[in-house]
Amino acid sequence: MKNSILQNKIFKIVLAFIFWFVVWYITAYAIDKEVFLPYPHTVISRLFVLVQNSDFFKVVAASLVRIITGFAIGTVVGFFLALLTNFSCIAEAIIAPSIRIIRATPVVSFILLAYLWLDNDTIPAFISVLMVAPIIWQNVSSGLSNLDNSLSEMADVFKIRKTKRFFKIIFPQLWPYLYAGCVTSLGLAWKSGVAAEVISYPKIAIGKEMNEAKVLLETADVLVWTLTLILLSVVFEFLFKTLFRKRMQRGKGNNDD
Repeated sequence: MKNSILQNKIFKIVLAFIFWFVVWYITAYAIDKEVFLPYPHTVISRLFVLVQNSDFFKVVAASLVRIITGFAIGTVVGFFLALLTNFSCIAEAIIAPSIRIIRATPVVSFILLAYLWLDNDTIPAFISVLMVAPIIWQNVSSGLSNLDNSLSEMADVFKIRKTKRFFKIIFPQLWPYLYAGCVTSLGLAWKSGVAAEVISYPKIAIGKEMNEAKVLLETADVLVWTLTLILLSVVFEFLFKTLFRKRMQRGKGNNDD
């Protein structure tokens, strides 16, 4: 059963890839100007050329560290802000409107302001934090408002310590909400982080390479870096989901014990 499901997924992925590859090739042939849209084989050949350059992996690693750092910090900040606003009316009155303003403000505004305040290399991570934290806050807040009160009452009856109560009763109930928030914010972290790189122009960054390729009208290079970003985002999301499933299975095993 599992093998058939896996084969079905692989078939759909391959079919979608072939379809869009053909559409890309036909569109490039119709335009017939590689400065606007290069052929797929041109982009693939450029990819092999760039990969052979030692700086390619340095650039990828630099952007990867920035985005992952921003995502991790944003997740932690959003989680603790949700706890704070849930258990404190004063904190909720102060923090909640600010988070809603952040969500409503265009990301480019924050990038331009951060450009005046921060070092160029730290701006992408900072922007990722700003984009991730509000989503995590909202999801975890929803989880806190939907906690099972009967479990809390049971904890009161058995006089379970607050620390143990949080990790054994509250936190497991928040996992699905935290997971959904992380999955939603992952793509946004990549998009906003690279957008910040394009504008802030760090010394080593994918966004910088994309901007320079655009200025030089190297459209194939822009597409290579774009495909690299998509691949990194997909791989990172896959790894995150895998780690989450393992954590959930471990948690179920501990609960059974």
